[in-house]
Amino acid sequence: MDAARTVVRADAPVAGKVGVITGGGSGHKPSFIGFIGQGMLDAVAVGEIFTSPPPLACFEAAKAADGGKGVLLLLGNYAGDVMNFQLAADMAKAAGIPVEQVISTDDVGSGPKEEAHKRRGVVGAFFGWKVAGAKAAAGGSLEECKAAVEKVNANTRTLGVAISPCTVPAKGSPTFTLAEDEMEYAVGHHGEAGTAKIKTMSADEITAKMTLEVINDLPYKAGDEVAILINGLGGTPQLELYICYRKVKQMLDEREIKVGSSYVGEFFTGLEMAGFSVTLMKLDDELKELLTAPADTPNYKVIA
Repeated sequence: MDAARTVVRADAPVAGKVGVITGGGSGHKPSFIGFIGQGMLDAVAVGEIFTSPPPLACFEAAKAADGGKGVLLLLGNYAGDVMNFQLAADMAKAAGIPVEQVISTDDVGSGPKEEAHKRRGVVGAFFGWKVAGAKAAAGGSLEECKAAVEKVNANTRTLGVAISPCTVPAKGSPTFTLAEDEMEYAVGHHGEAGTAKIKTMSADEITAKMTLEVINDLPYKAGDEVAILINGLGGTPQLELYICYRKVKQMLDEREIKVGSSYVGEFFTGLEMAGFSVTLMKLDDELKELLTAPADTPNYKVIA
């Protein structure tokens, strides 16, 4: 049963390459399975809607991805994911498979800066999958792949907002409620309530509020180069995401922060929730090279 919850790239394991795996609950399409393929993920463990995958599924993913150089486990900072991937890591080590883990914590709305290690991992994890996959494909060691993703996480910040909730089928009712003139600020991608219900703002106004909080958290400053990711949460038209991107780009230009690469679309959703998130990642030469390295997955491609 648990093996059926594991999705593996067709040519895995790739001999002599670090295996890169992730996983989590369903309902976040195209994450996680949409990013399996060359230059990104080797295998994914899948859970029920918004439910952590079982330990055996995570272990099966690790076994399927093991090409002889070890396996890197990438996960979000959620109790179930942390527990089940740790159990899988223990099983993998007992089976003689070297493993390392990196837990993403990019969501600035889920905890104070002083306790950043307790924050949720959200769509910023996409950058980790891309960087880890590229580093592994280039022949990096398990330790080098882990270090690259840790650098991603240290330099990535995200904040989200929603104008309507999602409904988990097993629950049958919305994850939060809003008045017609309200927005859920700092929402989680499982529909977790945010830090505040605020009055509805225009696209430019809410984007400016979110982007300023993201910029100030690291902080990002003049002379930095960043990657921008504007992520739709499931029910937001692409056109509106580009409107939000425009405002982020204007704000960065005003602060003399250079945009090295841009991503606009649905990368990590929350069922039918209407909203979006803003992610910035500070770049260096290594991260720029890894982001632009070839990738071939169902939902993301980089052509060499």
